[in-house]
Amino acid sequence: MTAKIIDGKAIAQKLRERLKREVDDLKEKGITPGLAVILVGEDPASLTYVRNKRKACREIGIRSFLFSLPETVSEGELVRKIEELNGDEQVHGILVQLPLPSHVNPANILPRIHPMKDVDGFHPLNAGKLMAGEKTFIPCTPLGISVLLKEIGCRVEGKHAVVVGRSNIVGKPAGQLLLNMNATVTYCHSKTADLQKFTSMADILIVACGKPNLIGAGHVKEGAVVIDVGINRDESGRLTGDVNFEEVKEKAGFITPVPGGVGPMTITMLLSNTIQAAKQIHRLPWP
Repeated sequence: MTAKIIDGKAIAQKLRERLKREVDDLKEKGITPGLAVILVGEDPASLTYVRNKRKACREIGIRSFLFSLPETVSEGELVRKIEELNGDEQVHGILVQLPLPSHVNPANILPRIHPMKDVDGFHPLNAGKLMAGEKTFIPCTPLGISVLLKEIGCRVEGKHAVVVGRSNIVGKPAGQLLLNMNATVTYCHSKTADLQKFTSMADILIVACGKPNLIGAGHVKEGAVVIDVGINRDESGRLTGDVNFEEVKEKAGFITPVPGGVGPMTITMLLSNTIQAAKQIHRLPWP
C-alpha cells in the first residue's frame, strides 16, 4: 500500500478561513484579538518562526505586537515585560519564543504569563487542566495533530497511540490529549529499549524526538497513521523529519510530509488559541 499524504498546508488554510470569519465577528463586537510575541536575541530559526507567526496574524486580522529584547536580557527584565503585557487590555495572548538564551531558565519565565493569556498552553495551571481533562489552552502542535486526525476521519477512541518523544512542548501533551480522547497511549523516548517493538504496535504513531530518519518501515505497523513532528536538515540542507518518508509511505495508511504536514497546523492553532483567549477574557462562549 502507498500511504495517503496528509496535506497539513491545505487543511490549515481551510481552518484559517474559518478563523478569519471568527475574527471579523469579534471586530463587529468591538474586540480585536491581540497576540504579543517576545523574542529574545537573534536566533535565525526563531526570527523565521516569529516572522511567519506575525504574517499569519495579519492575514486573518489578529493584531500582532513584537517585543524584541537583547540576548543579554536578565530574567527580571523579561518577567517585568511579561507582567506589563499581562495587564495590557489590547493583548489577549502572550508568547515567549523558545529557545531562550542559556542564562534564562524557561521554568522561571513561562509560569509568569497569566494563564488566561497563555496561548502556548505551557503554564503549569493549563498543563494540569489538560491532565484533568478540563477545558484549557492546549499546546499548539498537539492540538494541531488532533485536528489533523479528525480531518482524515481517524477515530482515536480505542486505538493504540505511540508517542516517540517526551518534551513538555509536544510529546507529553500530545500523549495526554490522545488519552483524553480515549486512546491507549504508550510513551517512548531516547532511553526506550527496543523502540521498534513498541512503534510497530501503533495504530497512531507520533514522532517528535529530533532525530532525522529515526523511524523506518520496520518500525511501522501496516496501515498505521504516522504523524512526523520532526524538523531537521540533512547534509545538503534539505528539511527532513524524524521519519524516513520514502520508506514509511509504502507501509503506512496515512503520513504527514516534512515540510507541509504538522508545521502549518501549529501556527494555525496559535491563531485559534489567541481568538479563544480574546473570547474568554471578554466572557464570550468558547469551545
